[in-house]
Amino acid sequence: MVTPVEMLCRCVIREFFGGVWCCGAKWFCEWRILLCKPFSVLGCGGGEGKNMAEGTVRRRAALALLLASPAISVAFSAHGKTKSRNPYDERRLLQQNKKIQEANRAPDDFPNFIREGFEVKVVTSDNYITRESGLMYEDVKVGTGNSPKDGQQVIFHYVGYNESGRRIDSTYIQGSPAKIRLGNKTLVPGFEEGIRDMKPGGKRRIIIPPELGPPVGPSTFFSAKQFEVFDIELLAVQDCQRRTIAFYSDVVCS
Repeated sequence: MVTPVEMLCRCVIREFFGGVWCCGAKWFCEWRILLCKPFSVLGCGGGEGKNMAEGTVRRRAALALLLASPAISVAFSAHGKTKSRNPYDERRLLQQNKKIQEANRAPDDFPNFIREGFEVKVVTSDNYITRESGLMYEDVKVGTGNSPKDGQQVIFHYVGYNESGRRIDSTYIQGSPAKIRLGNKTLVPGFEEGIRDMKPGGKRRIIIPPELGPPVGPSTFFSAKQFEVFDIELLAVQDCQRRTIAFYSDVVCS
């Protein structure tokens, strides 16, 4: 048998939620009855006491629904933990990166990096090609001849930059090109992949992702895992042979 208190609670809940019947679960009916019982002494059946009880019950019922409903609690919790990228913040981070690169005198058409925590979005022109490894490159000038092979020596100039466009190394400033034999893992993985299919006389800009980048540590130019940009000019490719004289042995490239 439905008591007057239960009838009052049902009316209050139905009115509060705009006619939507929210008492499908037994636990919620019990919550509702519990909230209405203290006001039975005021006369839940009608009059001024009923109005006071209804107002208080509405507020308490809403609070009970928010606190006691697992579905709603999970929904609010999930909403609070969900992080979406705001387009406004992305534009702000892009403009910030551009200003930093401008202050560092980055070269023209330098790629932009939108970094938010450990997530990085690379913004480049349509001329860049992205490989399956994650390496990105743009051929500024295509050379002629054959591409280098393992065991051959490559002679090249390069300029290295970090994400902010700051120059970190340059063979032009050092006054002499670099000479490295391919295939002996002396180059950064991304750098070797980027120069391997170049031809003598060619110029290329490569963007190396962290997974293909150089080691990180105080003894290197790189203090954190980030994208690195290199402008490469391949000057020549030389064949190499091992030479042995008495007890002395070395490799000669020409």
